[in-house]
Amino acid sequence: IFPHSQGIDKMQRSNVTFVVEFILQGFSDLPNFRRLLFGIFLVIYMNILIGNGLLIVLTKINPALQTPMYFFLGNFSFLEICYTSVTLPKMLIDLWTQKGNIPFLSCAFQTCFLYILGVAECLLLAVMAYDRYVAICKPLYYPIIMNHKVCVQLVIASWITGIPVLIGLTYQIFSLNFCGSNKLNHIFCDAPPLLEVACGDTYQKELSVHVAALFFVMIPFLLILISYVKIITTILKLPSTSGKSKAFSTCSSHLMVVGLFYGSGSIVYLRPKSSHSAKSDKVFSLFYTIVTPMFNPIIYSLRNKDVIAALKKLIPK
Repeated sequence: IFPHSQGIDKMQRSNVTFVVEFILQGFSDLPNFRRLLFGIFLVIYMNILIGNGLLIVLTKINPALQTPMYFFLGNFSFLEICYTSVTLPKMLIDLWTQKGNIPFLSCAFQTCFLYILGVAECLLLAVMAYDRYVAICKPLYYPIIMNHKVCVQLVIASWITGIPVLIGLTYQIFSLNFCGSNKLNHIFCDAPPLLEVACGDTYQKELSVHVAALFFVMIPFLLILISYVKIITTILKLPSTSGKSKAFSTCSSHLMVVGLFYGSGSIVYLRPKSSHSAKSDKVFSLFYTIVTPMFNPIIYSLRNKDVIAALKKLIPK
């Protein structure tokens, strides 16, 4: 019995191919548009770096922007640069070289940092909503509640809260056996395409991804929702029309960013597996990893008089 079972075990192990690298297929189905896509994504990346970098500089050097709201905005802009830099430079290299090879460990690091920064973004958006809630609903207590120490603590908490869980989740995903194809039909390393090429039962790992997404995406979203329900209720009670429009204008920029980021992210991670398609996943992934960071400085600068005034001081006419 024992020699026979050992022989079967050896045969099973010999059939398992240990993956040392993955191939990101990216835009391989559009070979004639690679150079054009490279140009578009390069311009987008430069806009993200310059636009968000400019917001960071403005919030640091301009005295009028030394408030909690702009402190969070500066940190959010830095986070956007980091978040985009996890995926976009690799995409640009793949488009230019027409190769999508990524070592196993590099793929794991990309996935891990993507999740850590993505969760930090969700939490920071919730913190920014709470800041607006305190400013509009409790204006007299605003300087006391949102003092500098509290602001720093909230930013640090946003950055580090998800780290242990997300490192564990990444380890779970990459501890799977990848005995089939090493081709990922995606633009970067992510759980859905990785689980597709894994062999064996991946149900528990898929469940872990969905639970983590629900916990770290939906809880901040619910906090944002509660904050804005209270904000809108307070605004509607204001006597003057000018007061209402001013209060709404300070929140509208944040709401637009929340809508773009959460809308596209939720479609990728929270919809049923049966409704997934590689093309739609790529498009929605571009939205929350590239489009939102690109529009963040545009939304905040065009709809904010303080930022426009600071820009005019910084850039000579």
